[in-house]
Amino acid sequence: MTGNVNICVFGASSRNLAPAYVDAARELGQLMAQREWTCVNGAGSEGLMRAVSDGVLDAGGEAVGVIPQFMIDNGWHYERLTRIIATASMHERKHTMAQMTQAVIALPGGCGTMEELLEAITWRQLNLHPKPIVLLNTLNYYNHLEEMLAHAINQGFMKQSHYRLWSLAATPGDALDIVEHELAQGAQPMESKY
Repeated sequence: MTGNVNICVFGASSRNLAPAYVDAARELGQLMAQREWTCVNGAGSEGLMRAVSDGVLDAGGEAVGVIPQFMIDNGWHYERLTRIIATASMHERKHTMAQMTQAVIALPGGCGTMEELLEAITWRQLNLHPKPIVLLNTLNYYNHLEEMLAHAINQGFMKQSHYRLWSLAATPGDALDIVEHELAQGAQPMESKY
């Protein structure tokens, strides 16, 4: 599957990360460009957001950044991006990214990444969007989050079927293969949480 696929990529804007995280983000971007998929991210000029954008752009692909105006005013956006979409708020940023993409890939990150990821999982749980959600598990970063979500399921806060809300990928190539497979299958509604 090539072309006409926009992938929302969440990830850290932090500096001084282990090289393995940066390398995986860059590789993800390169592989997206090879498939002619567009990367849509938070337009950050640092960390994994920049690395995935550089990977896409260096390989001849397109990277679109969606970022609140106050962040642009503070100079936090990456000017190299193919296109930058300014929003009025953080909420509008997430809504815009969700509306213009067919899948979500979460790179490792801190509070902001976790908040974006968990909101996307919640939206899928509520059948507000049927989009694939893949956690790129570089250096086993997401093992603890998956354990926490499994604990929520085992304690009855979520249903057993909600294991299908997300997938874990060991490599950037695996992440894109999972997205491609789920998109080829078509929308799969989730069992209601009620």
